[in-house]
Amino acid sequence: MRISVLGSAAGGGFPQWNCNCRNCAGVRSGSVRCKPRTQSSIFVRPDDASDGVLFNASPDILEQVRARPELQPARALRDTAIAGVVLMDGQVDHATGLFMLRERGSPLPLWCTDPVAEDLSQGNPILRVLGHYCGVERHRIGLDGTPFRVAGVAGLSFRALPLSSKPAPYSPHREHPVEGDNIGMLISDEKTGATVFYAPGLGAITPPVFDAMARADALLVDGTFWTDDEMPRLGLSKKTARDIGHLPQSGPGGMMEWFAKLPAHTRRCLIHINNTNPILDEDSDERAALTAARIEVCEDGMLIQL
Repeated sequence: MRISVLGSAAGGGFPQWNCNCRNCAGVRSGSVRCKPRTQSSIFVRPDDASDGVLFNASPDILEQVRARPELQPARALRDTAIAGVVLMDGQVDHATGLFMLRERGSPLPLWCTDPVAEDLSQGNPILRVLGHYCGVERHRIGLDGTPFRVAGVAGLSFRALPLSSKPAPYSPHREHPVEGDNIGMLISDEKTGATVFYAPGLGAITPPVFDAMARADALLVDGTFWTDDEMPRLGLSKKTARDIGHLPQSGPGGMMEWFAKLPAHTRRCLIHINNTNPILDEDSDERAALTAARIEVCEDGMLIQL
C-alpha cells in the first residue's frame, strides 16, 4: 500500500494568505526553518502501478495533482488515477476541491456519510452544483463497521469509524453534532494485512477509536494545534482547540499522551497542521519533543509504504 501525502496543512494552508503569525511571517522571510504546505489530503493506492482513492478534495487539489505525477498517468487524452473520492467530513478545506474535478466525462464516484451528503447538498450545495457539470455518483458510507471497497482499486478495503469532532460551520448540526459528521478510516491492504488509520479531524479519542489506532501499523491523525488555548492566546479566536473539534498534541489528555500508550512498532504521523502550530518550526522545542517521542510531522510529498 502506498499513501501519498498530497497536503498536510489545516484550512488556509501554510503560510496562510492573510496571516503574519511567527510561522507564516517566518516562512515567507526565510527566518524560520519550515516548509510551506497545502491543505490536507492523501492519495492511497495498492501499489505503484494502480489507480487509487483520493481522501478529501482540498481547494489545493490542482496544485497537488501537478506535484504528484502518479495522479496523472496520461494513458489517454483525458485521464486520472483518481478512481474515487472519500470525504472524511464536509469542511471547506476537505470538500471544495470537488469543484476542480468537474471536467470529468462521467459522474465522479464519491463516498461520504449521510450527514456530509446533507451538508454538501444544502448548507454548501457542492453536490448540486456538480450536477450541472460531471455529476456525482454518490455512495453511502455506513457507520456500522462494515468494510467497503472502491471500484477500480483492487486489494484495498475501508472501514469508517464515527469521530467526536465538529461539522462545518454551515452544517445544521454545527452546535449539536450527529454521528457521521466526521469519520476516521481504517484502510487495509488485503494482500499484506497492513493497515493505516486516517483521521485529520479528531476531537476526542473514544475506546473504539483507540482500539483502531492500536491495531494500525501507521497513523495519520489530527495535528492541528499544539495547545488547547493556541488560538485564544494568540488573539486569533475565542475558541479553544477542543471547542472546534481538535485534540491538541500537548497537555493532559493530549495526543502525545495517547500515542505513548500505543504499541512500540506503530508509526505515528500528524497531519492537518494549523499555521500557528509551533511544530512547523523544525528547530522548535515542540518539534524536538515530537522527535524524541518518535512522532512524525507530515509534509507535502511524503510517501508512506506499508
